[in-house]
Amino acid sequence: MLACKRLLCILKHRQIWTSVMWRNVTNWSPVGSAFNTRPHKRFELFEKNVGLFGMPELTSPAGFEIATKRVLEETDRLVNQTCNSLPGPETVEYFDQLSDGLCKVADLADFVKVSHPDQSYREAAEKTCMEIGTVVEKLNTNVELCNSLKNLLKDPEVSSKLDPDTRTVAELFMFDFEISGIHLDEKLRKEAVALHVKLLDLNHEFLTGSHLPNRIAKSAIPENLHRHFAKEGTFIQIGGLHADSPDDMVREIAYRIFLYPNAVLMECLEELLKYRNKLAKLLGYETYAHRALKGTMAKTPENVMTFLQLLTEKLSERTAKDLDMMKGMKTKLNPRNAELMPWDHPYFSSVLRAERFNIEPSLYSPYFSLGACMEGLNNLFTQLYGVSLMSEPPKAGEVWCEDVRKLAVVHETEGLMGYIYCDFLHRADKPHQDCHFTIRGGRRCRESGQYQLPVVVLMLSLPHPTKSAPTLLTPGMMENLFHEMGHAMHSMLGRTRYQHVTGTRCATDFAEVPSILMEYFATDYRVVSQFARHYKTGQPLPQTMVTRLCESKKVCGAADTQLQVFYSALDQIYHGNPQNRSTIDLLKDMQQKFYGLPYIPNTAWQLRFSHLIGYGAKYYSYLMSRAVASMLWKHCFVQDPLNRDMGERYRREMLAHGGAKEPMLMVEGMLQKRPTVEDFVDALVSELNPDFETFIMDSEG
Repeated sequence: MLACKRLLCILKHRQIWTSVMWRNVTNWSPVGSAFNTRPHKRFELFEKNVGLFGMPELTSPAGFEIATKRVLEETDRLVNQTCNSLPGPETVEYFDQLSDGLCKVADLADFVKVSHPDQSYREAAEKTCMEIGTVVEKLNTNVELCNSLKNLLKDPEVSSKLDPDTRTVAELFMFDFEISGIHLDEKLRKEAVALHVKLLDLNHEFLTGSHLPNRIAKSAIPENLHRHFAKEGTFIQIGGLHADSPDDMVREIAYRIFLYPNAVLMECLEELLKYRNKLAKLLGYETYAHRALKGTMAKTPENVMTFLQLLTEKLSERTAKDLDMMKGMKTKLNPRNAELMPWDHPYFSSVLRAERFNIEPSLYSPYFSLGACMEGLNNLFTQLYGVSLMSEPPKAGEVWCEDVRKLAVVHETEGLMGYIYCDFLHRADKPHQDCHFTIRGGRRCRESGQYQLPVVVLMLSLPHPTKSAPTLLTPGMMENLFHEMGHAMHSMLGRTRYQHVTGTRCATDFAEVPSILMEYFATDYRVVSQFARHYKTGQPLPQTMVTRLCESKKVCGAADTQLQVFYSALDQIYHGNPQNRSTIDLLKDMQQKFYGLPYIPNTAWQLRFSHLIGYGAKYYSYLMSRAVASMLWKHCFVQDPLNRDMGERYRREMLAHGGAKEPMLMVEGMLQKRPTVEDFVDALVSELNPDFETFIMDSEG
């Protein structure tokens, strides 16, 4: 799900000159200082409001209605043009223009509806999302529109002249028609559209409900524990698992109350899964999982389950040892209540890491100021790709909060590559997840010949700077920053001809590879040493601290991975063949088979599994992407993480193509071999092996 970067001190003369040249023509400035200082108050009263992201319509919430009306009028025009034109490469261009126009409004609205601090903007954006979503579902069942594409692909004389990218995009658009029921008769097509619309409503209902807190009467909880939770009159509100609390009772209460079954949400999930299965069957797929996995690296749910089962087998002994270690630590700290429970896993695994390797986050944070981390990212990108991140002041009305920073991504010879808006600081109304949002995808504009520059938003929830210190990141925050910037650079460095396949618009189990790969750079001392300096003294972060941090991740790593296997398997079962059993019964079975800790009666973890919406049948993607990233790191970067030739090859073989190339072919191009399921599993398992040689060497040093 989605990070950022900065500076380096050794640059070629050409790079320095280019950087200076770009700064002279624009209002750009170095990135590090921009993130280590508070934003200046703008006198926007005297400036023209340019609208959100520079869209003049969006100076007010009412602008969403104007933008929606305009794009739908343009959609009608393009549909008519496409349907009345002879089949040729231009047909695919028309389709991409259709996709681009709708996505520019829908993607922006999708971001605003969850992130804007003004509720009126959020509500207007939500309305736009629903309206455009409904139109897209109807377009995907428009027979005349589909025939214009079908005629192109089935005409041997015309289709033989299509270049590979154009053919791939044409086939992807055709796939969208097929999974929407274009091959069905009119009655069944209408049923498919109705199911899609119903699912949009259920998706929204479940996603909203999965984040709502549960509450319980104050009298039901010991008074001395009230201070740990939010209060609402005579009730205690519990909006999370409090997994890092050192108090066993606080963790248990949070787990039992936050996960207590909500009958309305339970019915919503049951309906959601039922309608997904019904739609898949209507479209000719065996299950919803078969429909969802077409075009991914995994290909089929059978392959996913083979991967998960093999991984479980190879982790079993290590997982058991990890759980025993956690139980031992709990016994040591609380001998009267020593049984290891699900609410204990995150806490005691972190306690074990801290005890063995002394990785108290507060020891690291002074070395990871936000500005230093951004300079580190800039340095890394400059060395790998010849790309710099430059701070650019936003115009009046362009951003939704004064804390948001705007970055221009500039290549040393190719010029401006795109923009990244960084919404990094905590805000009460922001989603708690770190995310990457595509606002505008890149594409080659046929009319002008210019490249439409991509625009993305990165969202984190970092602490605000204080009077005495800049924003300081824990190691986990720093890695999340790098991760999300991996997504952003995937969007920035892709140079696809078509917006439909730009950047992260690719197979889900491939989309996480560039971001997870960045986590390896974030924990390599050769990279970290370039930017990690104490914000007061300027002293570099000791190498031994980085080594301890890396080794600490392997403590309880098998149990942590197995927990992700359990979630992935549950996702597959929910989207497989219906078993006429409740989601709770299925949860119990999967927890027993794929996890070593017991199910707690009267809890429904699945109702908090919000990834079921965006990642339905594809939650395994994180594990598979991590396996690929691990292989890429070991085969391509571990010897020299700052190697420009390898960086250029990585951009050329993987980042540049977005979804225009079959994902396994891109992986094969980098690794010079096609990995097997066993290779994926071995890559994940080998990550857990202690690097004794490095650790001993660094400790002695």
